[in-house]
Amino acid sequence: MSNKTGLLTSSIGKKILMGITGLFLISFLLVHCFINALIFFNDGGETFNKGAEFMGTNWLIRTMEIVLFIGIFAHIFLALKLTLDNRKARPIGYQLVNGTANSTWYSRWMGLLGTLILMFLIIHLAHFWVQSRFTDNLAHTREHIVGNQITMFDRMSIVFSELWIVVLYCLSMVSLAYHLLHGFQSAFQSLGLNHKKYSPLIKTTGVAFSILIPLIFASMPLVMHFGIIK
Repeated sequence: MSNKTGLLTSSIGKKILMGITGLFLISFLLVHCFINALIFFNDGGETFNKGAEFMGTNWLIRTMEIVLFIGIFAHIFLALKLTLDNRKARPIGYQLVNGTANSTWYSRWMGLLGTLILMFLIIHLAHFWVQSRFTDNLAHTREHIVGNQITMFDRMSIVFSELWIVVLYCLSMVSLAYHLLHGFQSAFQSLGLNHKKYSPLIKTTGVAFSILIPLIFASMPLVMHFGIIK
């Protein structure tokens, strides 16, 4: 495959892969949001813990965790590569740049927003995923508790009892919202899925998704911190 057509060597190819990994991560956000939203049953975490047990024991889900990390690293690599390629293609910047002419501020700061999300992701994984996968501190349900173990719901209650963590999570969701506002529609554009009939629907869906999903995620630490969900 030539440099003009190779997915990893051509600009178009890298944008296509960027779109594919972006849509994959968007689908993960949807599933992750649904599972975490089980806390809103407000039944002491019983329903949520069952969901967490399924996510932690199902072989397909565990396999997809590997695919997820590959997707995250690929998305980051492609973003960096495209940024560097663009800078090489235009090593001398324009003397006068009207940044608001053809783009939004958050589309121009996608790199910074992505970096903030990555930093949050590392903290989030340390709070929950590492505890679940690499320690014996957590039990799937209260019936499975041994010794000093606690459930994932209990872990959430402990983590979100700290106000600074709640603030951090909420601010990170603001970054995610702006990242998605540009990334959702951009992913479809990268795949060439533009049509005068369907593009407005994609844009509207993207805006709704970019607001609703981060809002749900941000509400979780808030309702747990203030004791609305117990």
